[in-house]
Amino acid sequence: MVARFNANDDRANLNCNRNPSNQNSSLGIVLLQGPAQKIPNNMYSKIISLNNLILAYKKARKHKTKKDYVKEFEKNLLSNLKKLQIELKLQTYFPKPLKKFILRDPKTRKISKSHFRDRIIHHALITIIEPIFDNIFIYDSCANRKGKGNLFALDRFKKFQRKVTDNLSKEGFCLKADIKHYFQEVNRDFLVSILKKRIKCEKTIKLIKLILDNYEGNKGMPLGNLTSQFFANVYLNELDYFVKHKLKAKYYIRYVDDFIILHNSKNQLKIWKKRISRFLNVGLNLELHQDKSRIVNLSEGVDFVGFRNFYYYKLLRKRNIKSMFLKTKSYNKGEISKDKFLEIFQGWNAYAKWANTLKIRRRIAKEINLKEG
Repeated sequence: MVARFNANDDRANLNCNRNPSNQNSSLGIVLLQGPAQKIPNNMYSKIISLNNLILAYKKARKHKTKKDYVKEFEKNLLSNLKKLQIELKLQTYFPKPLKKFILRDPKTRKISKSHFRDRIIHHALITIIEPIFDNIFIYDSCANRKGKGNLFALDRFKKFQRKVTDNLSKEGFCLKADIKHYFQEVNRDFLVSILKKRIKCEKTIKLIKLILDNYEGNKGMPLGNLTSQFFANVYLNELDYFVKHKLKAKYYIRYVDDFIILHNSKNQLKIWKKRISRFLNVGLNLELHQDKSRIVNLSEGVDFVGFRNFYYYKLLRKRNIKSMFLKTKSYNKGEISKDKFLEIFQGWNAYAKWANTLKIRRRIAKEINLKEG
């Protein structure tokens, strides 16, 4: 840590968790560790406690209660949890191989699925270590955090859009950036070194390494793991601090590996883009996706968190609409059960309502004999 003070204090004004103003400090300080946070000495014992494992099991089974593997685990629930606890206590626990499959939705992605017992361990770990790190994340790191999410990111974007354009009366620009093959390229050794700054418990670090190394090659993290989602924020917190405290960008939002910076100067964004590209390359062994990272005029609309965001309205991404129509066809052919499809549709419908999609939602609802207003 370069300086001793609480970065969450409004007077410090460093855009951490309790300061939603998103202003920058004039101090020019880069925090390496963030604000002081009480870190438990008995961290590993808390992770492997039976109460924490029971809580983790409940989280892991959420929305999965009808799955055969959950029912199988529950046949001897207490025995299975105690077995996990003993393995963790004796440090004989080892995760089972990941189950891999291809998901086309419509974008093709390689998903790695952990065994149910391993997912319980993931939840047990994250429950204990997440508060230690969440306290140092910037306010506008929006993915996979309590009280945040894509709709929160949209609200922040709308606020920044008005700030930069003086309430939509002036020209403004946005650097919309994407990190190339982020989850496949994460340097796991460097990730562990970041985690060690705040986790001094060797047993906890050993458990984290076991989870990280249960993946092919010597770099990357599996798409689909709860731990990968959390570690993604830890790793890119380095980028967040660089953008906020070195570049002093006021209007910056990140959602996993997608991020945007708004400014009234296109030239300033070009300069920042070059510096960010170099920081990612040298500091994090990552690179910007050149085809997906560009500077656009805010009046042209910005593609962010699933929506095309214009000044006075929002549109859904075309691939999102296409994906829903494909699922509708599968349902009509009998390839998806009614209960499963209704679950998919209701989730999509709640999301789509945030955009100008009334005609599309009515069309889909008509095809499946539902009423939509």
